[in-house]
Order: sequence, then structure tokens, then C-alpha cells
Amino acid sequence: MASYNLLWYNKSPLFTPSPYLLRPTVVSTSAAAAEVSPSDSKLLQKIIGSKLEYEPREVPTEKEVMETSPHIFSVIPRSFLPGIKNPCWYEEISSQLSANPYSKNLFTLHLKELKIDELRSNFQQHLQRRNGKLFRLRCLPFFYIIGQPKCGTTDIYDRLVMHPEIKIKLKEPHWWNRKRFGYDYFSSTFHVKYPVEDYLDLFDLAAQNIQKEISRNSSGDHRALQFITGDASASTMWDNSVWSYVDTDRADTEPRFLNQDFIHTVQPDAKILVTLRDPVDRLYSDYLFFNKAKSSTEDFHQKAVESVQLFQSCLSAQTLRSCVYKPSLLKSMPLRLTLGMYFVFLLDWLTVFQREQILVIRLEDYSANLTVTMKKILDFLSVGPLPEKVEAALIKQPRSNIRLGKDRPLGHMLPSTRDLLTDFYQPFNNKLASVLDNKAFRWSTVPQPQGAEA
Repeated sequence: MASYNLLWYNKSPLFTPSPYLLRPTVVSTSAAAAEVSPSDSKLLQKIIGSKLEYEPREVPTEKEVMETSPHIFSVIPRSFLPGIKNPCWYEEISSQLSANPYSKNLFTLHLKELKIDELRSNFQQHLQRRNGKLFRLRCLPFFYIIGQPKCGTTDIYDRLVMHPEIKIKLKEPHWWNRKRFGYDYFSSTFHVKYPVEDYLDLFDLAAQNIQKEISRNSSGDHRALQFITGDASASTMWDNSVWSYVDTDRADTEPRFLNQDFIHTVQPDAKILVTLRDPVDRLYSDYLFFNKAKSSTEDFHQKAVESVQLFQSCLSAQTLRSCVYKPSLLKSMPLRLTLGMYFVFLLDWLTVFQREQILVIRLEDYSANLTVTMKKILDFLSVGPLPEKVEAALIKQPRSNIRLGKDRPLGHMLPSTRDLLTDFYQPFNNKLASVLDNKAFRWSTVPQPQGAEA
């Protein structure tokens, strides 16, 4: 199986107009002008119901995954250092690199918020010299916060990094599904690829702390080395847009390779954290945060109706997974409707990771009882108890990424919009509740949270 190469011109748009966009739409100032009739709603429910049951995806073999990206697997070893909680290994480096290790790192060149001065100044003292050669400690994330957007990921991340055993430098590298291909999701174009070495640099904060403890412990007993690091890219769960353009030798309408195939191949013991909320509220929060042309609750209603109609057109002709993962459909819908079809994504993650490796929490529970939910997350990550002062600060910290003040005058969505979207998402919610064996994920009578909306 040949390696996949990206051959298109790196500044040309990838997405052509969707074949589902059958007619131009005009945004109405009245919600009444944009409705889904009862007969259309029943037809949609019938179509959705007929597509909810399907055969599990065919998971590519480890060999197939490795052959698509040979360089990644030449850099990351097949096993990690024993006695250390976080997956780490030693990598030989040249003396030239050790002088300025981050000078060409694309994350540091393009992200002003990534501060690496301390890492650079401490780099030399954490190197290991053996038989005239230099080695650095490399680490992968111990855990991944994979989604979903506008479900509290930022707030959870901001509290997790307060734990003294958790060392993270950058919240959302979006490397596994975007940066390693040079893919810009919002412009749908390709630019320079970020190599795996640049991604690994992001976890040097944990690597340096772990190396410091190794150097202190001459006995070789590393059981106390509990530092961990993580990747909190909220696109990892759902965004596999690139693969419809990379894996072009197949006629399938469903993606052959998914992000989790690569993460599992390099790190089969990874911990996966998923935070979800009522998909109706998630969609409205997404609209307020990302829609630069936002104007009114009527505008949101119009966009909701159009998105539902476009999805129905796709589902009438194709499989559910095909429509959920189709980049052109997602780009043509005015709202990111498919991101709320959680069970489709979760089932695909469960094809490679065991159920006990994935913790799924609800934003509603997190907002209602922060202390209990954070304890559940920390227990899942097997980190030690927090010092009393740190725990108090963690709980009292203001919410992150909440609804902007300028959006508050819009108020709640229209009742007709909520009814439309609740009916639309209910079959997907019921399926999710069945997969998780938890009726709370039906969201049938749950009030919307007023807290974190990351």
C-alpha cells in the first residue's frame, strides 16, 4: 500500500459547492417564513430511523495505518520507558539542534500564545549524555480531550492544568487531523505541514519535569514519576475532513482512516476524555461563537431549517456515516449540525479504544456540580489528590469561554427553533444513551446550563 501524498496546489480551495444546495436561500426576518412542515418532519424522522442501525466500520490494520504515515512511526517507538506513567522515550539529537531546539518549530513561529522561553533556557540541562552522544526525553500525551466544541473543553482544560502533576503548554494544537497535513479548516486550504517533531516539542514541559525527577532518582525506581501531559484539541473527535482528499484511491463515501486509528496505533493505552452537552444548546452556542454574520434568533432559526433540509437531502441518498463525515455537506450547511450527532463519532472511537479508556461527561453535570465532576475526571486520569489550596483555587476559578456579553441581548433561541432541533436530534440522543447505558444523554427534559460554553 503506497503512502498518501498531498499533491494539490497549496492555496487553492478544496471544497466545491455542495450538490445538496439545490436552490438559493434568502435569510428571512421572520421565523414563520422558514418552517419544516409536520409531513416533512415525519419523513425526516422516518429517514433517520432507517439509517440509525448500521454495520461497524471496517477498521484498517496497523500495517495499513503505519504505511500511510511512515515518518511518524519512524520517530515514535513501539514501546515506551517502563516505570513512567506518561508515554516517553529517549531520542538521540545532534549538538547543533541542542543549541536552539525550537528555532524552526512551526507552532512557535505561528502561535504568539505559545511561550517557550523557559523550555529553551532549560533544554540543555535536561539532556542526557551517553557514550559521547546526546539524548533528549520525548513524550506523547497521556490523555486526549477530543471534543466536542462548545461543550466545556476550555474550562476543563484550564482547571486540569492547575493540577501539579499535569503539564501542558498548548491547549489545541489540532495536529492529528489538521496541522500534520498543513490543513486550515476554516479556509479549507492546505499550507505547510507541521512535522511530528514539532508536535512532540509541545510536550517538552512534561518531558523536562519527568527528566528532572529521573536525574534526581539515581536508584532507577521511577514509580513516583507521575507527571502527565495531554492534548486538548476539541476537533479530534469529529473532524476527519482531510481523509476524503488523501484517500482518493477508494470509491467509498465513508472515510477509511480516522484520527483515532493513528492515535491508537502509536498509543493504544491512551485515555480519552469527551465532554458533551444537549446538542440543541451546543448548536446555538456554536452559532453565537463562530458565526461572524450572526444577527438574531430569527437568523438562527432560518439557518437551522436550512441545515436540517440539507442533511435530509444527503441522508435520503447516502448512509448516515457518509453524511456525518462529508466535508462538502458540513461546509454547505450554515450551522455545524452534524457535530451534535455524538453517537456516530463515539461508536467509531469505540472500534479502536476500549470503553474503560473513554470517559464521557455531560456539561450539564459539570456545571451543576463542578467538584464532583472534576473529581471523576481526575480519578479517570489517576492523578493524585490536590493540595487543599490548589483544590480551592480550582473550584473558585471563573468559568472559561462563557457566552460573550455582546451576545446576551439575543437571549434564548426561539421556541419553534428548539422544538425543531429537539425533534431532529432526539433519535441520535436516544442512540447515544443506549450506547452509554445512561438515560441522561437523551437530554429530553434537561434545562440548558448557564456555565462554561467552551
